[in-house]
Amino acid sequence: MPALTIGRVAQATGSKVQTIRYYEQIGLLPAPERSRGNQRLYDDRAVERLAFIRHARGLGFPLDAIRDLLDLADRPDRPCDEADAIARAQLGQVERRLSRLTALKAELERMIAQCRGGRIADCRVIEELSDRAECDLPPQDAILNRRR
Repeated sequence: MPALTIGRVAQATGSKVQTIRYYEQIGLLPAPERSRGNQRLYDDRAVERLAFIRHARGLGFPLDAIRDLLDLADRPDRPCDEADAIARAQLGQVERRLSRLTALKAELERMIAQCRGGRIADCRVIEELSDRAECDLPPQDAILNRRR
């Protein structure tokens, strides 16, 4: 395959040009060759690497984990224990997010079920959101801290 410009790579992988440049900037993608006109030119390997990154991002992997996975992928003779550990850690993150989302869903369903209709002055949803004591969820700060 002939070298591709950044626009064609973006189109082929469903990425944005700015995202590709960012991945280069942070070292996930190597700096590409340049044309005489200083255009970036990508080979098949760069396109495959970008597709790997996009797929991993789609699965929610953080950039540091993707960096580690790419490092492992660049050394195919190594055992896959480290890649497995990274994937297991990501699964744990997904499970924690699902648990939080399930709690959020239950809280919203409870609020909606208590809605009496009528005017905003009598709206149970507004009342619930205004009264922290009515909330079955931990404070927002606790929810945000668990995401990290």
